[in-house]
Amino acid sequence: MFYQIAIRAVNLLWHFWFKLQIFGRENEPKEGGYILASNHCSAIDPMIVCQGIRRVPIHYMAKAELFDVPVLKHVIRWLNAFPVSRGAGDMSAIQNAIQVLTVEKEVLGLFPEGTRSKDGTLGRAKSGVTIIAAQAKVPVVPVYIQYGRKKFRQNIYISIGEKIPAEHFDVDISDRKMLK
Repeated sequence: MFYQIAIRAVNLLWHFWFKLQIFGRENEPKEGGYILASNHCSAIDPMIVCQGIRRVPIHYMAKAELFDVPVLKHVIRWLNAFPVSRGAGDMSAIQNAIQVLTVEKEVLGLFPEGTRSKDGTLGRAKSGVTIIAAQAKVPVVPVYIQYGRKKFRQNIYISIGEKIPAEHFDVDISDRKMLK
């Protein structure tokens, strides 16, 4: 309930504050779990991606440090985020992700780079998306967010790419070279 109210409130705010342009909505799977893999260049990216995707809720992995901030930890949990300890091979977070995808058959939002880009350039993806997609046997839908000049009514472009079938992630996850 909180998620639906928050998304609607943010939607109103975003449509007033930004000029959102969404491309490729037809590429969004209508059913079944899938991974939504987006670039990450702003703290508001999770909320921006929610504006482009019709299927909600989107569950996000969020860096564990955010769950140490008193009020924020409650808000992001209400928004279906769960913690991941970055760089530690957090198996609990991976199991949470797999449950979202296979049991709940919902959408998992990930930022494959593992962190925000300071200059907007696309960084190198970590292996987490491949590991989760391989274990859950789900497709990945790429999303690219591009911000226009910073001003009131700033243009934001959300491009939703064609899904990458689960078979593309049929890899031996114990082979680090293959994962990369």
